[in-house]
Amino acid sequence: MPLTPLTLLTPPTLFSVVIPARDEEESLPSTLAAIYATFTAEKIPHEIVVVDDGSKDRTWSVLQKLRVTIPTLAPTQNLGQHGFGRAVVWGLDQSKGDAVVIMMADASDAPSDAVKYWKLLGQGYDCAFGSRFIKGGEVVDYPRIKLLVNRLANFFVRVGFNIPLNDTTNAFKAYRRTVIDGCRPFLAPHFNLTVEIPLKAIARGYSFTITPISWRNRKFGEAKLKIKEMGSRYFFICAYVWLEKYFSRGDYRRRS
Repeated sequence: MPLTPLTLLTPPTLFSVVIPARDEEESLPSTLAAIYATFTAEKIPHEIVVVDDGSKDRTWSVLQKLRVTIPTLAPTQNLGQHGFGRAVVWGLDQSKGDAVVIMMADASDAPSDAVKYWKLLGQGYDCAFGSRFIKGGEVVDYPRIKLLVNRLANFFVRVGFNIPLNDTTNAFKAYRRTVIDGCRPFLAPHFNLTVEIPLKAIARGYSFTITPISWRNRKFGEAKLKIKEMGSRYFFICAYVWLEKYFSRGDYRRRS
């Protein structure tokens, strides 16, 4: 589902997978093994940057052991303040690829969908966005209350920004490095970063396309997103980018 015109961009050469992780010792082995196996089979040059965001379990020691079997793994510890958004930005800063994809540590995102993102960026798009809620998308074992809140929030974002994307709040998206650098500085320290990056990218004129993706609930551990804590934070970021979109007179738009 192409949404914006392609520009003549060269295909990216290195795909950085950025994964924030806090207390994910049980999930990481299978998650990382699946990503590595899929990317290797597809001959995608990559690195897997896992950010230990202040874990209190064995996450860091598990990552050290996994480096033996996953040579593309590049674990790092967030030495600053913690929080999902801060961990992602830390990972983006540590990564070396000219394209990046943000994935979750709990195996909720399918590596095969990340491969689709890579190919779309290779076609010349600046951003590859997935949606679980278009034809071909799938959700497995999504908590009912979270699903209701998700659909309401995404409806208001879609209408407020007048965009076709109906799954803005999902972190699992891919970008060229030029987009990441062009959307700085990032303000969101928590899960609200998941809407700040794509909304800024769209508002600033980067090309994007939407493809169906799948999502399945975690097998191990607890979800880190707490809905009751995030409402005002999401609203703040959406209001901030909305003001930029409609009142900045294009001061922050991408320059060709």
